[in-house]
Amino acid sequence: MIDARSDRSFYKKGFNMAKKKKAPSSAQIAGNKRAYHDYFIEEKMEAGIELQGWEVKSLREGHGQLSEAYVHVRDNEVFVIGSRITPLLSASTHIYADDTRTRKLLLHRREIDRLVGAIDQKGYTIVPLSLYWKKGMVKVEIGLAKGKKDHDKRAVIKERDWDREKHRLMRHDNR
Repeated sequence: MIDARSDRSFYKKGFNMAKKKKAPSSAQIAGNKRAYHDYFIEEKMEAGIELQGWEVKSLREGHGQLSEAYVHVRDNEVFVIGSRITPLLSASTHIYADDTRTRKLLLHRREIDRLVGAIDQKGYTIVPLSLYWKKGMVKVEIGLAKGKKDHDKRAVIKERDWDREKHRLMRHDNR
């Protein structure tokens, strides 16, 4: 009887005893398309977020929403307000699961100071753009943004339609 571990040809043929990794699922939990419609996003940053246990479990199931959320700076701390994490039916019974509670964002002091300076001087605002997984932790992508006027929104829509029409014409000409 031949021991498979001592036979090196066993490994050369591509038999690997290690576990196969699962195909990575979509890392994004929730997005904020409305922010891109209402604001010019000048700069993006990544921030951690303080969550409770039931919130993490709910986010693993994909129950997160950022559509009405905004970011507020108070006492040199940054908070996301209005984000909705719907609790699971099996959430713990000894706590009150508030789905729209204010959640603290985790940023370095230099990043907070830079955001506060931009908000005060240049008339910018901070908006949450997406909620996603990174190395098993939930992260929030926030953007330093300036509001769009109505004519800016119409111009962006018109430009997007023209680009779509250009691609359609180019594709038709290449046939």
